[in-house]
Amino acid sequence: MTDDAPMTGDLPGTDQPDLRQLDELLDEIYHGQERLSQADIYRSAVSADLPAELLTRVAALPEGEYAVDEVADLLGGSAG
Repeated sequence: MTDDAPMTGDLPGTDQPDLRQLDELLDEIYHGQERLSQADIYRSAVSADLPAELLTRVAALPEGEYAVDEVADLLGGSAG
């Protein structure tokens, strides 16, 4: 008998962080806000205890202000 199961990719999505947390954060912090700065988004992400990979993505955003759809596109989320 041989085991034909692939050795890589055992769990779907293990290469990507759970973006639902990011989407929920963006929905929350953009409530009533049109644009937020990268620094405000990062502070909120730290306060929300997002996983390190997501924090790294937020920290890598260029300084400036973003609308929710812009930042979701840049970070890989779907909020909007």
